Amino acid sequence: MKTLYSVLLCTLITVMSFGQEKKETKKDTTKQKITKLDEVIVTGNIKNDPVLTVVANKYDEKIVQPKNVADLFNNINGFSVIKRGNYAIDPSFRAAQYEQLNIQYDGGTKAMHACPNRMDPITTHIIPEEIAKIEIIKGPYTVRYGATFGGIVNLVTQKPDYEDYGLHGKVSAGYESNGNSLVNLAQLQYIQEKYDIVANAGYRDFGNYEDGDGIEIPSSFRSTDYGVKFGYNFSDDQRLQAHWRQSFGRDVLHAALPMDTEYDNSSILSLDYKLDHIGKVVKSLTAKAYYSYVDHLMTNDNRPSFMMMEASSAVDATTTGGKLELNWKPLEKLNVFSGLDAMHIARDGGRTRLVKIMNGNPLPMPMTFNDKVWQDSYITDLGVFTEAKYSINSKTIFTAGIRYDNVTSDIQDPEADFAEMYDLEKRTEHNVSGTVSVKNRVSDNFTLEAAYGRGIRSANMIERFINHFTVGQDPYEYIGNPNLKAEVNNQFEIGFKGREPLKNGFDSFTYETSFYYSFFENYIVGVIDPTISRKFNPTADPTSVKVFQNIDEAYKTGFEAMAQVDFLKDYYFKTEFAYVYAKNKDLAESLPLTPPFTTKLSLGFQKEKFWGNIQYNLVSKQDNISRSFGETETDGYQTLDLRFGVKPIKNITLGIAVINALDEAYNNHLNFSFTNQADFGRTPITEPGRNFSAFLQYKF
Repeated sequence: MKTLYSVLLCTLITVMSFGQEKKETKKDTTKQKITKLDEVIVTGNIKNDPVLTVVANKYDEKIVQPKNVADLFNNINGFSVIKRGNYAIDPSFRAAQYEQLNIQYDGGTKAMHACPNRMDPITTHIIPEEIAKIEIIKGPYTVRYGATFGGIVNLVTQKPDYEDYGLHGKVSAGYESNGNSLVNLAQLQYIQEKYDIVANAGYRDFGNYEDGDGIEIPSSFRSTDYGVKFGYNFSDDQRLQAHWRQSFGRDVLHAALPMDTEYDNSSILSLDYKLDHIGKVVKSLTAKAYYSYVDHLMTNDNRPSFMMMEASSAVDATTTGGKLELNWKPLEKLNVFSGLDAMHIARDGGRTRLVKIMNGNPLPMPMTFNDKVWQDSYITDLGVFTEAKYSINSKTIFTAGIRYDNVTSDIQDPEADFAEMYDLEKRTEHNVSGTVSVKNRVSDNFTLEAAYGRGIRSANMIERFINHFTVGQDPYEYIGNPNLKAEVNNQFEIGFKGREPLKNGFDSFTYETSFYYSFFENYIVGVIDPTISRKFNPTADPTSVKVFQNIDEAYKTGFEAMAQVDFLKDYYFKTEFAYVYAKNKDLAESLPLTPPFTTKLSLGFQKEKFWGNIQYNLVSKQDNISRSFGETETDGYQTLDLRFGVKPIKNITLGIAVINALDEAYNNHLNFSFTNQADFGRTPITEPGRNFSAFLQYKF
């Protein structure tokens, strides 16, 4: 790792020096042009963009309800969220979740969670008001952004307006009635020809919400966030940018996890550099380096189990990485991206238990036990890639890419019982992935895309090294397996989109759909092992454990579809469908966390000064379940959401919304179940009932 980072650093210094020399010999006679960093993946360029992508944008302009970043995915077709409370929320796309999705900020920055129960996923380390757009690549159809199994999610933060020099900013505040929740944000930016700086700070205070039956759900939390982004333009074609942000979560209640978060502190630093217009063949060079650290403490102080046992767990996670990419064009029709990247994840920490009651009898002197959570483990991924785009003609682009990942994993402080199970030597894996695709713009109003991707994901740290902890949706203790083979996703997809002009008051008809099929190799699931007994609370059910294993035969298939009619210039009607079917043939059941068939119907208008929509959500019953994962059948439900935004005067935006206007009592199929809660059985956590919200923003 040190050698690779040294190469990245030396290369960065060299190209910066080259750029400086270039600047000194070039006479500047025009207004400064800002070199755009590669913070975005989808730019609207048919010759450069990946195939089968989705872009959801304008969150900073149209947001009318304060929410978690993960909640932004609720309105993106094909996405669901996995919920353990109001804070620990993970996005799921086409039944792919967690490390099966390559989730990143600004084209590559990552921050991995410290908690084995994922109380602190990557979506908790940034506030939604900072998100300008979300980019999705629907499968392993590019090799340029790290090892990818089920798709790429790029959270793009807001950028300064480089054309508007001077001091500018905005302040915003939001309120939710269900939970008496408050959010606010302040942002300042100062732009000059040679440099720019953006600073923001936010505070969020969410209370417990009530579901549709008026039952209060323990879900409150507070968080404070701030960030500073500084950019410097060495020349017209050379830019360096640094971004520092910190987030501080406090007193977070997790309804569906055995403990609560006392604090969750994260720090993220990223550096981005680009040198553009280098020569006739070598076009540009980009470099990125990032570092993140998460410090997490969880306890059971407010749980029923506290009377029998006091538990606290302090864990941490460090993620470092970088990327160096060269864009070159050896031929007029051939555009090539070649580079190398690295990611290193290290976790450590333990749990302290003070046992007061054992086998139903109070102890005269409580006993203290120390459990190793992460066992001082790490995973390092060094990748090399090349992706080429060839213009067959002006309307057809063929893309092919290949990637090699060298994945090293090791456990440096194993628990005695875990060491007895396995031969714990440092392990190295060699993964080769690739993709081929074609994009054909048949006409100005119709585009056809087809792709095959072979995505490979080595097991994550939970799957390798967790030792007798309840990390699933069920109450089983899970044991990791350091000898797991890497998962392989062979995904085929075809999609098309188009737009047709209409007449007689109807402006246009827009449509988009894609169909996919994936067959998996070495899919990783937790499988019951009746030969191993539960370690903690050994008399509690279930008394056996689950061990992560590879299964031989599994697949999934599905589609997304969208159709929209625009009429009377400013009005639209939109419908969206998403369906996925997954099968674990080894266990003759579904793969876990497979969402049900979902339909959205929206009627709205969009004018210059105001906009609004009404959305009807229909979610079908889900009876295709994974019983071995602890899933139960989920009833279907319907909800109604209303949103309205207005700009009453210049620079002021006001948004109001009624979410779940019909006060429906329901739970999403992917929700985890109440755990270690005084007044709840082990049933899936319910969603908020009717919720009025308001959002006010002022720009200057």
